Order: sequence, then structure tokens, then C-alpha cells
Amino acid sequence: MLTDALKSQIREIHQQLKSNLTNYQPRPGQNKMVAEIANTLAGSYHNYDRTLLVEAGTGTGKSLAYLMAAIPFALKHKKTLVIATATVALQEQLVQKDLPFFLKYSGLKFEFCLVKGRQRYACIEKIRQQLQQPDLLPLFQSTAPASLLQQLLSNWQQRHWLGDRDSLKEPIADEHWYGIASDPAHCSKANPAHHQCPFHLARAEIEGSTVLVVNHALLLADLDAGSQILPEPAECIYVIDEAHHLPDSGRDFFSAYAPLHFPTQYLEKLKKTTQQLAGVLPQHGAMTEVLKLDEYVADFLKQLKPVQHQIELNQSLWFAKEPHYRFADAVLPQAFESNADQLAELSGKALSAVEKLQQFLSEAATEHKVAPKLVLPLQFELTAIEHRLEQQSELWRLYSVPQQKHVNQARWVTQDQKEHQQSSAYASPLSVSFLLDDLLFSQAFATVLCSATLTTLNSFDYITQELGLAQHPGLKTLKVDSPFDYQNKASLLLAKMLTDPSSDAFTDELISKLPQYLQKKAGNLVLFASYWQMQKVVEALRAKGWSFLVQGEASRQSLLELHALKVKAGEGSILCGTQSFSEGLDLPGALLTNLVITKLPFAVPSSPLEEALSEAITKRGGNPFLQMTVPATARKLVQACGRLLRQEMDHGRIVILDRRLVTKTYGKAMLKALPPFSQTIEE
Repeated sequence: MLTDALKSQIREIHQQLKSNLTNYQPRPGQNKMVAEIANTLAGSYHNYDRTLLVEAGTGTGKSLAYLMAAIPFALKHKKTLVIATATVALQEQLVQKDLPFFLKYSGLKFEFCLVKGRQRYACIEKIRQQLQQPDLLPLFQSTAPASLLQQLLSNWQQRHWLGDRDSLKEPIADEHWYGIASDPAHCSKANPAHHQCPFHLARAEIEGSTVLVVNHALLLADLDAGSQILPEPAECIYVIDEAHHLPDSGRDFFSAYAPLHFPTQYLEKLKKTTQQLAGVLPQHGAMTEVLKLDEYVADFLKQLKPVQHQIELNQSLWFAKEPHYRFADAVLPQAFESNADQLAELSGKALSAVEKLQQFLSEAATEHKVAPKLVLPLQFELTAIEHRLEQQSELWRLYSVPQQKHVNQARWVTQDQKEHQQSSAYASPLSVSFLLDDLLFSQAFATVLCSATLTTLNSFDYITQELGLAQHPGLKTLKVDSPFDYQNKASLLLAKMLTDPSSDAFTDELISKLPQYLQKKAGNLVLFASYWQMQKVVEALRAKGWSFLVQGEASRQSLLELHALKVKAGEGSILCGTQSFSEGLDLPGALLTNLVITKLPFAVPSSPLEEALSEAITKRGGNPFLQMTVPATARKLVQACGRLLRQEMDHGRIVILDRRLVTKTYGKAMLKALPPFSQTIEE
């Protein structure tokens, strides 16, 4: 149970924070959230299943709420608080704003750090080696220029750069970053030359930190790898922020993709690499692994030929209309099915041989038994081979899982539109509920999942099923309304439109009607359901003299900065974007007082994964439109409307140009799920 001492400490911290918050307003919802999280962590509701779902409306102050409840508890019980977010924007807010503020005024002493994947960090030793030997990577045509490498090294030495990709003042091209990024094969902590590399310094911060901030992908990867970076789940309190993204993050992580053709150039490079390894590695056993790798790869390529042949035979049938072809009910063609087990086994064995060769090479480099000018190129080549084999192993492992009785995957192939000989195969789980429960929820000391949009049509049922929490005995849910005065601060106008949004003529009506709902001297945001439609409308209205800032025509940050400059100068600005602008976009005050949503954000079920999800629901006797499409759209609509009011003093209006909200049964349910705006329906 929650002790009186801990309750008192949390109240004192809350008082300190309130005293130092500018324009503080009492937030009963935040108080409720703090209490429920604290009671959940303390086991007040269940002895071992400490799981809480919290939907906290905009302006609740949810970040400070979970920090207030979780950090004192974590310190007292010697647990680690792991905060996982879906977006970089929230990570930056936590690390640069919320946590420093909490640390300064809470009176608590603790460390916190942002944990990123290895590939986000540069290897300083790689930079030095490439500067000393410009021809060190002869096989890599895109090696970064010496001037760039020298600038990076100088900035690191003078502490003007933290050594990670995110703190660079100027972005670096992917191909240049690849040549200097940290990797496990080359950047071993066992090698003294790498002790001061940014990655190892960052990882050292984890040991002394009470609070670790990560993204969903890194959390899932670490759980799947057996907690190699973060503490064991039983020692962690997890706060999953932006938790409505977690099912999709899980599907992305546990999916697999692999090319089904190997260019001649790649195979020649592979042969050359194994020959070099055989010639330079001194260790007993290295030659055995080289021979094994050659043998396994040759056998794998032989086993893959029937699959390639089946694609060639069906090319005109499979790719006649779309660049992808989905296998209905995840039933694989004969050549795929009969060879999947062998391909999974052979790629796994080849991968094991590469990993052993990486170890041999690393040991030889540490003991100076291989010339330095040979080590880095060989490590790069081995890493590239390893990546290819990992892709194949993961794909064929998923393709080996029987699907006849219970379909739990989406499987499809794609063909390159330019290079018709290049095809790839994909597999994705339809549900990750079991995986999430097995790796996270059933193992964690406690888990708090929060978001502004966890309920769907005012129910937690949809997200509970997606996350695999329906059978958890201790599961608690909490819905905390926003403190904003929606009734008086914001209005919702449902415009009179004559055309159905599914009609081709809808675009023409948008061009005709949109101008009357724009405010030239104000901050406007216009959200479109498709990039194509946005371009058509913008092009037509620009020809009539309208000025727009359009997603894709400049970086997001540049557009937002220009938008702010124009609004502050009194000129007004019209920002246009698609789905990515309807979430995570913060335009407080005058930066947004007029929000226009052109069309309900229905996802077109054209992707193979969405088709497979729809097919699975139909097979179970369900209605995919009502069970999948409508809930997802309702959640997106709530997110989109959430762009308008970002703080208590904000005001404005929302205009929706889609009459389905009043003409369709599901539309009326969506309207009820929105905040209580004052509503006007044009007749």
C-alpha cells in the first residue's frame, strides 16, 4: 500500500512545483492522475499486476504527473523509471524541459539520461582512422570528405558536439554517417581506443540514472534481446507515453523484410571478403568459419532458386495492377512453403559463422595481429553481410510458422518498378498483443500507459485488446478530462458541403469552398487526408492569389518558424499538411486560431498489412470497417482537433468540411467522442 510518508513527500513535491510554474492553474485531473499512478505502483489495487491505462486530455500536465508519482517511488524502492515515447519531440521535451524543471524544484536527487540506439552515435576512432588513412575504405565511394571528418573531430575535442547524430548543427548524409557510426563489431569496449567514444560514454550514464528516456523501438528491441541495455523488467517502472502508437510500433519491430535477389556485384564482394579473411586471420578455427560461411551461403542461394523461379513465372499475374502481391490468408506459394524451413536454417547458420568471424577479427585487431588498414574495411564488409543474413533469417523464420488454422501474419512480395528483376518479401504479425504481454506487461514491476487518445469512441476496449491487457487481473483504467474550457474557448463548425468526400468532385468543391473558411490575418492550419489532394487544392488556390506554407516544400521546422514569423508580424499564415501534421504539432496562442479539417482521416486499406487485418476480421465474422477503420479514424480525428487548444488561454475554431459526421451513424459517434466544443451545423 501507499505509505503516509510517500504520500506526504509527493504532496510536498507537488507544492514546490506549483510554486515555480509560470501561470499555474489548478488541475484536478493532474491530481487524480498522480494519485492513481502512485496507488498502482504501490500495489494498492493488485499484489503483482500493477498496470494502469490513462487517457489524459490536452493540458492535463501528464508528464509532470507521472514524474511526481513515479520518481519518489522509484528512489525509495530502488527501481528504474523507464519512460518510452513514440516521437523525438516528446523525448526532447522530457530531457530538455520537464526533467530539468522537476529535478530543480522537487528537492530530490537523481540522474536521468536519454538512451538512444548505437547507430545514433559516431565512433571517434573511426573518424581518426579515416583521417590518418584516406584510402582506408576503398570499397566505399561515399566516404565522408576529409574536411567534414576534421570538423567533426575538432567539434568533439572542443566539446562543441556530443558525438551523436541528433546534436549535429548541420545534417550529414546517410551514406557519410554510415561510415562513422558506432557498430558492435568495430567499436568494442574491450578495445582501449574506444573507451572514450560517445556511445560508450552515453551507455555509462545508464548505470547511475534513475530515469531513462527511450523510444518505443529501442524499448522493444532491448526487451527482445533480453535486457542488454536497460535493467531487467522486474526492476523497472515503465511509463509508456503516446501509448496509442505501441501496437503499431510493435508490428513494425516484429515484422521482417528481405530482398529475394542477390546482385552479382554483391556476391563477388562477398567472395573477395571471405578470401581476405582467410588470408589475414591468425586464430585457429577462423579458416573453419570462413569455409562454413562459403558453404552455407552457397547452399542458401541454391535453396532460394525455386523461390526466384516462382516469382518469375507469376510476375505478370502478381504485379499486373500493384507493385505488391499479398498471399491471401498468409498461405505461401508452394516454392516458398517447401523451402522456408531450409532457408531459415541455412541463413541462421551463415549468420552464426559471420558473428564468429567478427569476434575473431575484433580479437586480432585488439592484439595487433592484423594491420589496422585491413581491419576497418573487413569489419564494414562483415557488418554488411551480417545485415543481409539477419534479414533473411528473420523473414524465413516467420515464413516457417504454420498459418493454416490460425492466421496471425500478413505476408506479401513486392517488385521494384524500375528493376523488375529485384523483388522482396515481407512478413508482419497481425497482432503483437501476446508478444507485448510476454516481453513487457507480464514481466514488469509496473507499467503505466498514457496518451491523449487511448479510448476509442469513449471506450478502452479497443486499445486493451490491441495491447494484450484484456485478461490482466490488476488492470486499471483512468480517463482524465482536459482542464480547458472547450465550450467557451473553441467552436466546431460543420460546413455545408454538397459533395461526398469519396467523390472525385469533392476536390473541386474544396477548391471552391475552402477560401471562405480561411482567415487571412490569423494563424491557420489546414489538414488534408491525402498528399495528392492537398497539392491539387493548393495549386488551384495559389493561381487565385492565395499564399500557403505546404508540407514537403521545406523542412517541418523551417515551415513552423516561417509560420510563426508571419503570424507575429500580423500578416497571417496558412499552414497545410497531411496526417503527420495532425499529431505532435504544437502551435499555441495566436499561432493557431483557425483549424480546417478537409476530410475525415480514413486510412485507405490499400497496404498489404491493412488488407490482411481486414481479411482476418472478416474471417471471424466481424465487420472490418466498424471494428478497425472507424476506431482508427475516430482516434485520428481527436488527435487532429487537439491541435487547436494547447494551453488554457488559447481560443479558436475548428471547421470540418466532411458531412459524414452528421449523415452517417458512425459520424455521430465520432462527434460524441470529441471534446465538448460549442457546435454549429450549417444547413
